[in-house]
Amino acid sequence: MDQKVQNLIDGLNEDLAHEYAASIMYTYNAATVQGLYYQVLKPFFESEIGDEQGHALYLAEKIKTLGGTPTTKPAEVKQLSDVKDMLEEAKRAEQDTIRRYEERKEQAEELGYTELVVKLDDMIADETGHMEEMERLLADPRLQ
Repeated sequence: MDQKVQNLIDGLNEDLAHEYAASIMYTYNAATVQGLYYQVLKPFFESEIGDEQGHALYLAEKIKTLGGTPTTKPAEVKQLSDVKDMLEEAKRAEQDTIRRYEERKEQAEELGYTELVVKLDDMIADETGHMEEMERLLADPRLQ
């Protein structure tokens, strides 16, 4: 296999592990959030799970299509209990995901994988929306 394709597959597997982790993080946060923000954040965290699982499915299928084997191991997930910490960690995770997807997009462009480039743009847009939601929630003066 071409080394550039292998590097792309390796990167996509890293992304896949982080999508698994994001799904776990949002599930954990939805299950454990409490206090004043419970009624707002529980459904918010729950709504994020489906997007992350959709991204994971796409990545796993693309890895297989490119000749690789999708990972089944998630990246590490922090178990936080403070609402502000949950939101800050989720924001950081979204920022990191956007950065990784930008790198993956460059790799895919170099290899001429137009469909993957377009899909990564869509996923970057999704993750940017998630990050901006975290920023709006973190702007609440009661969290300062």
